Amino acid sequence: MTPERRANLTRLLSPRHIAFVGGRDAEVAIKEAERRGFLGEIWAVNPKRDALGGYPCFRSIATLPEVPDAVFLAVPAPAAVESVGELSRMGAGGVVCYTAGFREAGAGGAELERRLIEATGDMALIGPNCYGMINYLDGAALWPFAHGGTCPGWGAAIITQSGMLSSDITMAQRSLPLTHMISGGNQSVLTIEDFIDHLADHPAVRAIGVHIEGLRDVRSFESACRKALDRGVPVVALKTGSSQIGARLTVSHTGSLSGADDLHNALFDRCGVIRVKNPSELLETLKFLCVAGPPKGTRVAGFTCSGGGATMLADHAEIIGLDFPAFDEVAKAELAGMLPPIATVSNPLDYTTPIWGQPDVTGPVFDRAMALAKADAAVLVQDYPAAGLDESKVYYLNDAVAFTEAARSHGIPAAICATLPENLDAETREVLIAQGVAPMQGIDETLNAMAAAAKWLALRTKLAEGRPALLLPAKPHGAVRMVEEAEGKARLHALGLPVPDGRTVTGDEAATAAVEVGFPVVLKMMGPRLAHKSEAGAVAVGLGDAKSVDRAVADMRAAVARHDPTALTDRFLVEEMAAKPIAELILSVRADPQFGLALTLGSGGVLAELVGDSATLLLPAAAHEIEAALQGLKVAHLLGGYRGVKAADIAALAAQIAAFAEAIAACADELAEVEINPFFVHEAGGVAVDVLIHEWAAR
Repeated sequence: MTPERRANLTRLLSPRHIAFVGGRDAEVAIKEAERRGFLGEIWAVNPKRDALGGYPCFRSIATLPEVPDAVFLAVPAPAAVESVGELSRMGAGGVVCYTAGFREAGAGGAELERRLIEATGDMALIGPNCYGMINYLDGAALWPFAHGGTCPGWGAAIITQSGMLSSDITMAQRSLPLTHMISGGNQSVLTIEDFIDHLADHPAVRAIGVHIEGLRDVRSFESACRKALDRGVPVVALKTGSSQIGARLTVSHTGSLSGADDLHNALFDRCGVIRVKNPSELLETLKFLCVAGPPKGTRVAGFTCSGGGATMLADHAEIIGLDFPAFDEVAKAELAGMLPPIATVSNPLDYTTPIWGQPDVTGPVFDRAMALAKADAAVLVQDYPAAGLDESKVYYLNDAVAFTEAARSHGIPAAICATLPENLDAETREVLIAQGVAPMQGIDETLNAMAAAAKWLALRTKLAEGRPALLLPAKPHGAVRMVEEAEGKARLHALGLPVPDGRTVTGDEAATAAVEVGFPVVLKMMGPRLAHKSEAGAVAVGLGDAKSVDRAVADMRAAVARHDPTALTDRFLVEEMAAKPIAELILSVRADPQFGLALTLGSGGVLAELVGDSATLLLPAAAHEIEAALQGLKVAHLLGGYRGVKAADIAALAAQIAAFAEAIAACADELAEVEINPFFVHEAGGVAVDVLIHEWAAR
């Protein structure tokens, strides 16, 4: 985004005057600007009407009294292109192009969109084919439908690719404080990453929520999210939709282990983006971050007035890695003296109904339990009575106030959570927000938000000490071709990765080669149609003498002929048989046309696809990142030593994998994918037992 466009985006988002160009849709948008409380100038433009929304119409854009800061444009697509060009020449700030009929409408629309982009010049343009923008801070709206949402002077900015979702969010009964709502539409000029970059600088924006169907520029997104992370503004992403990204290479195992979704996850992890599963979790996570703020750790003190509520808290926390630390015997005795005899002292704590609503009793319990748990955050489960049945509401509020004061005294973020989302009324939500306590709706959503917020702060702290280098550039080259295993291993050896000693020979020479290599040996048939040799019967292991090798050659020829006669060759690889490993891994570096180079590692051998135990990192990746990924795999139990087997040096293994990835990255102009499966892990490192390489066909 150029400095001129950045300045114009500021004008568009915080305009002094708005011109509404069009008919019925523009008239509705005028009413929405009034609903939002816009205090600047409103100008209506329509050559065929005398008035629009109660405002006299200017016959053309050229007759406006001043150059507008912002324009809501709702005219047919060809006229929209002409209007945008005229506004650009005038020096207008920016346009919300509500008009549809561009790229989404086919080839003719795509050409119109190209002309629209060209006509925009240095202006800021949201859309086309979008709902527009609401600035809750300044009371500005360029929005064509009725909308809701409130702002106490701070809150979350939300950017969506779906107009309907953005409208739904404004109507949500969640009391999420909002600063901005932007519906990006086709994002022909301004994209998600531009909005993140811009809004991260706003002092009132405490968090940014994004709905993503697809990213236009992965590297710009990474840069924008890193900037937000530096500013202390969490980005929360709801990624929806399927994608063809990463589907280029289908003959390797990696394509099934790590598709487009894993690449997005790797990107989000890399730049500190919190990913959520659904719109409710998006809003609740943003609410917790904006109102309560991220906790400094994962230790939580939980309180309920029901054993069932305490169990639900504990059950879900265990799944997602939140810690409700247990009280030791001394702490239990102290708390037992403060509670009724029927209470069982635990964390989460069911403080029981005999003291419910008595803040002079519950307050000290909350305060002491938070201290004894050394809590980083606190949560109180309360489901408020429905309207008309609220005689007891005062008791709920008594405990809410006592809980709030206890959390404030310890300086920790706090949430009051309803088991069922609808059981926390709007009035109570607003009261809690004013006190800095997040009014959360749903136990799972609450705990997910707390865990995500703690993880975000930990990552921000870690990245402040040293962040990974920016992503490597994508280098799409088109068609690929397979490299036979013998040549592939020779390339790996040249790059410094250990491979078994071997010879490439004819079938008649195999036994002699085996004697030279030393028994036992492995025999494999080489050929361009033998990517997966086991399936074709093209591999034999543990051959202990020359006669065994000769028999294996004959058996292999017969098996491959039955499997696929066109795959049959007279080229064989004879290798020393690698020592029994501590564990088998799959390692892969592959090129993606959007994300660049990705490293996938996981359980290898026959377990590669059966178990689905894998992790994906975008490159470049440091050894400590790879070590953390290895520790997160199921196969880490084997690597760490299992049932008396010696443990692998995981730090040394991670360093070896990092060097492998760096070496492959240096050959990115030649290699599309390198997959090693299995990679035998021994105490001091690993050996590439089998490799599948694809190189760019045109090089």
